[in-house]
Amino acid sequence: MSLRMILRILGLLLMMFSLTMAPPILISLLFGDGMWDAFVVALTITVVTGAMMYLPNRHARKELRTRDGFLIAALFWSVLGLFGALPLMLTGASALSPTDAVFESFSGLTTTGATVITGIDLLPEAILYYRQQLQWLGGMGIVVLAVAILPTLGVGGMALYRTEIPGPLKDSKLTPRITETAKALWYIYATLTVTCMLAYMAAGMNWFDALGHSFSTVAIGGFSTHDASIGYYDSAAIELVCVFFLFISAMSYSLHFLAWRQRSVAHYFQDPEARFLMLFLAGLVTITAISLWLTEIYETTLGLRHALFEVVSIATTAGFAVADFSIWPGALPFLLFVTAFVGGCSGSTGGGMKVIRIILILKQGMREVMRLIHPNAVITVKIGKVSVPDGIAQAVWGFFSAYVMLFFLMLVGVMATGADQVTAWSTVGSALNNLGPALGEASAHYGDMPMLAKWILVLAMLLGRLEIFTVLVLFTPAFWRK
Repeated sequence: MSLRMILRILGLLLMMFSLTMAPPILISLLFGDGMWDAFVVALTITVVTGAMMYLPNRHARKELRTRDGFLIAALFWSVLGLFGALPLMLTGASALSPTDAVFESFSGLTTTGATVITGIDLLPEAILYYRQQLQWLGGMGIVVLAVAILPTLGVGGMALYRTEIPGPLKDSKLTPRITETAKALWYIYATLTVTCMLAYMAAGMNWFDALGHSFSTVAIGGFSTHDASIGYYDSAAIELVCVFFLFISAMSYSLHFLAWRQRSVAHYFQDPEARFLMLFLAGLVTITAISLWLTEIYETTLGLRHALFEVVSIATTAGFAVADFSIWPGALPFLLFVTAFVGGCSGSTGGGMKVIRIILILKQGMREVMRLIHPNAVITVKIGKVSVPDGIAQAVWGFFSAYVMLFFLMLVGVMATGADQVTAWSTVGSALNNLGPALGEASAHYGDMPMLAKWILVLAMLLGRLEIFTVLVLFTPAFWRK
């Protein structure tokens, strides 16, 4: 492991990230909101820091190993979240405290969507745009974007790519070359974003809101340019556009790649993970709609509309809102919140534990039941027609064990700061699943959470975004041994 090589790569990535602060400058000048100087200062600090890391080490060249990839991915997301907070701390009357700025930055980049800000409608346009852009960049992962560019600068990318793409079956590549794979992912991502923006505009949004919401929709982030989120528009057409693109974005991007290459959508219905997600969402919408109808909270049509939107938004870990589901009757708030633990498909921009892991856990559970009935039988776990190697099955259980352990530890930590049980478990669950909305005292926003609790939640967001093991491996002695 070469410190100079790692500093060189981090410096390059930081200088690249500084370029993302240029669009908010243009937005500020366009709307005349007076925020352009804050972004100029943040851009300058970021690019100078990146140059100071890169220039002394620019000749340090070495092929990346898997261990280096883990370290760079974790360091870069950490450093990126910190530097991404700079504009939010420098915007005059709208400036946030360092803790709140870091929280908001990590929430955006990890596509969590939790916010400490109130009065979003009154924020300057440059800040509104910047928050949405953070989610778009984090959605597919800036590391994957870097993988498509850095090889031309002499930096290998496979180790980074394998730590960034979510899901337990992530070693397969769409194309033979890792650079081409990353480019293919970003072409699909950008195409979905533009299509989503045009659909929002056709449904009635102005161009600025359509751009911002297309960023956070395709990224399954949840940030909005309004306090009332999608509910601000009170438009069934806009809600349907949002639901459609959330559903598409929660699917594996490998399926989108096949759809583009084969000009067919048949494989969406043949893929076990995609089928499970479709049936899962359909069942949840049905249960929620019937519950709202029986309790007469809304008239029938509005109840179905709210049920469809909230289920898809929460289950895909987006967190957009058209109604306050936390006050819905009975077990509905808890049921909807728990669905976020499932999340999107592997290889999607969604959070949660991923559908494929849930399928594997269920199938392994059924295998153990069958073994009790037939002790001598050899029973394999299959996804579709493919047998799952025991190594992957063990990794899934390992992930689940680590997930539960970390959830419990961070839950105790947040409760120790003074939060009540409902607020603590829902905020930790929301952060770890990159969801955003929570229950209890954080149902409206996270601004009133204790400072220490916010830092614990920032760690939870990072763990959720990098799928736990990428971060945990850094804390093992074996990782640092030569």
